[in-house]
Amino acid sequence: MASSSAQVSSSSSYDLSFKILLIGDSGVGKSSLLFSFISNAVDDPAPTIGVDFKIKLLTVAGKRLKLTIWDTAGQERFRTLTTSYYRGAQGIILVYDVTRRETFTDLSDIWAKEIELYSSNQDCIKVLVGNKVDKESERAVTREEGIALAQEYGCSFFECSAKTRENVEKCFEELALKILAVPSLLEEGSTIVKRNILKQKQEQSAPQSGGCCS
Repeated sequence: MASSSAQVSSSSSYDLSFKILLIGDSGVGKSSLLFSFISNAVDDPAPTIGVDFKIKLLTVAGKRLKLTIWDTAGQERFRTLTTSYYRGAQGIILVYDVTRRETFTDLSDIWAKEIELYSSNQDCIKVLVGNKVDKESERAVTREEGIALAQEYGCSFFECSAKTRENVEKCFEELALKILAVPSLLEEGSTIVKRNILKQKQEQSAPQSGGCCS
């Protein structure tokens, strides 16, 4: 019985649960940004094959949040696999590499169109991130261009470095704050938590199957 009560308490240890999606070309550093945010460390993860996800618990504006952050592969051959993950996302982070101009132009040419096609949530919050600002000498996209694109999409903008952790936490926290400001997204996050608690209670009250053979 002790283990089952622990399950319920762990499920209620956060107030709201949100789904976040990281998108952008292969090699822009999506996995590195996520690793930096989750573990407070710097590393260079292997390229994502298909889809991976990590969970982060944090408190923002007095609310205990569970963020399930989905890291999608940027390669075209995985695109059909990752499109289903747009559904139900409350937040999307669009990432480009400030040293590779094509990753910036692809945001408009490919990724913004993907969001239009596959995102099921009209109120979904978007954040634009220019990664790898630690490579300033190799910069191919200006900060001003990033700001202009973010204004075009009506979203927040950050220049980050997964390597130095510059603005990494700030980017995710800003996204969470923006989600919390939208009533419909707040309701979704609350519903997910209630559903999870109810499911756990049902599993615990279900009769254990017998081990005898007929």
